[in-house]
Amino acid sequence: MPTRPQFDDDQRRARLARRHRLAPPARAERAEQVVDDLVAVHASDPATVFLAVSARLAAPGIADTERALYQDRTVVRQHAMRSTLFAVPVALVPTLYTSTTAKVVARERARLLKDFAASGRDAAWTAQVESAVRAALADPSAELTGAQLSAAVPQLRETIDYGVGTSYQAEQPVGMRLLRLLGMEGGIVRRRPVGSWTSSQHRWALGPAAPETPSAAERASAQRELARRWLSCYGPATEDDLTWWTGWGVREVRAALAGCGAVEVELTDGAVGFVLPDDVEPVAEPAPWAALLPALDPTAMSMKHRDWYLSPEHRPHLIDRSGNLGPTVWWHGRIIGGWAQRADGEVVFDLLADPGHEAREAVTAEAAALRTVLADARVTPRFRTPLERRLSA
Repeated sequence: MPTRPQFDDDQRRARLARRHRLAPPARAERAEQVVDDLVAVHASDPATVFLAVSARLAAPGIADTERALYQDRTVVRQHAMRSTLFAVPVALVPTLYTSTTAKVVARERARLLKDFAASGRDAAWTAQVESAVRAALADPSAELTGAQLSAAVPQLRETIDYGVGTSYQAEQPVGMRLLRLLGMEGGIVRRRPVGSWTSSQHRWALGPAAPETPSAAERASAQRELARRWLSCYGPATEDDLTWWTGWGVREVRAALAGCGAVEVELTDGAVGFVLPDDVEPVAEPAPWAALLPALDPTAMSMKHRDWYLSPEHRPHLIDRSGNLGPTVWWHGRIIGGWAQRADGEVVFDLLADPGHEAREAVTAEAAALRTVLADARVTPRFRTPLERRLSA
């Protein structure tokens, strides 16, 4: 049997530095380059998109991401993997929808109709409200907040009982459920938020008609393409990593890996990883680099198995109870600490291991640069970790 190509942790970190645009020579000129290379950037916390992109730009800042999202609209927010909201290249949306979102949408719509029916609102009523929402956004210049849509479509202000008879029983506004579903389908899309770039209160605009339900063959083809895109940035990675990132079933992941011709390689711990067939050669290791990355950054959150860049002993400080990574400090491909912003705007960090004088100086410089980018903004992660809470106090 032929020997598998071997990838040690140093080679994986070299690839991460270059392909995630974290080493200074690899940094990008435009936000679209960053988002396209990373495939998808977590957007459930609005600040993540802007700070993740800024950390990878040759000229860090917020303005270019605002341009891409709201002016050129080359990057959009879309629910995809694991029902999570991401910022993605607009050209990738059909692949994401066909490979992943369509299945989630079908499940969510069935659940919504069931919950609405339990409160006396049948499918015809739901369709009528959907039509009213689209009519309110029919003007191409119309961009309305959820509150403004609820004023135009009063049914959105009505409530339903959710989880009746369970410990989590509660009232839910119709608008919260329905607008989220329409956003997942793409029938309405998120535009510029109310307030600053850190706000999660977005305006809604009319999107394209929801695509037809994909066939099994179309879904498999899109999954092959998404697996290929992901491996080109994150490989070598394990089957478990891709399963975790996509939320697909194991059979789907194995079929997608086979379909894109992924090659088995051996990782440092003896695990089997995968790379694309034309990507087995090593890349040159860059000069040492430092970065301060935001909570839920795609580099930190892209893998299930993270020991090669995150020491197990540091996890309790940097990960919340749900498994979300908070703001992290990186040195040459490893997470060595965390950072936070205090009420007065100061960016502070704590190193969980001593990386040496060169690293401390580089991290201090990155913290100063981040303080300049943040300017008057104050960023508190939506999912807070023990170290971030302590530093920001």
